[in-house]
Amino acid sequence: MVRRIDVTGAGGVSLAAWEFADPPKTGEVDQSPGVLLLHGLMGRASHWAGTARWLAERHRAVALDQRGHGQSQKPPEGPYDREAYIQDAEAALVQLGLAPAVVIGHSMGALTAWQLAARRPDLVRAVIICDMRASALGAASQREWEDWFDAWPSPFATLADVRKWFGEDDPWVERPQPSRGEFYAEVMAESPDGWRPVFDHRQMLVSRATWVYDAHWEELAQVRCPTLVVRGLDGELGRAEAQEMVRVLPRGEYAEIADAGHLVHYDRPEALRSAIEPFLDAVLTSGGTS
Repeated sequence: MVRRIDVTGAGGVSLAAWEFADPPKTGEVDQSPGVLLLHGLMGRASHWAGTARWLAERHRAVALDQRGHGQSQKPPEGPYDREAYIQDAEAALVQLGLAPAVVIGHSMGALTAWQLAARRPDLVRAVIICDMRASALGAASQREWEDWFDAWPSPFATLADVRKWFGEDDPWVERPQPSRGEFYAEVMAESPDGWRPVFDHRQMLVSRATWVYDAHWEELAQVRCPTLVVRGLDGELGRAEAQEMVRVLPRGEYAEIADAGHLVHYDRPEALRSAIEPFLDAVLTSGGTS
């Protein structure tokens, strides 16, 4: 069962959280270890559905639609800075009663996860970073994304067209990637003239600017809990930078997923499970304290 739970984020923004388990019976309190799943830029909570379902066998797994994404509120003027995203995740952990939780993040969500862990170690028992860099990407990267958004043939006539463009025809795709097409099909909504993204391109660029122009090594070094850095072999996080992140982390570990790109949880979900399950077992056994 999947149920929606409303969360109030920073500045009163309404956020949708999704719990992947049956709710506890009346009068009972779910004592399962909490896990909060944070999607990446342009993602949504449902992208974590497969991961959340196996996590729910032993954990209380909740995925959050972050501001500007999914079914959460999309305030026209934001804010869409790092502070807002961190405060939203903090609010989710507190209001959902998940803390101390394992926070699993992909891309932008991973950055939020480690920044939150650095700031509020009392709320986070462990972090899993999926394919997110700590280095600044630079202004050229932001310009490339602006051009890429302009190149989208939106609106799309059908979801099949969405899957084909993002999985095959997108100039950024070097070889067919059906999983990428499925990923983007999930963030489209039907409108009178076709299928359009549920997010605003401008808001995504503002959100992205918070790590395009700034590095986040300092916060990474402040994360004291066990942390697993996961990269897809063909992802955006290079091996050298990933290993440096592990070195900087006081309690860092490393995992690499072959035949996976940036969307590692879509490309190789079973391989991702095999990589992170032993880490989670160790955290549960130690309570995140050793």
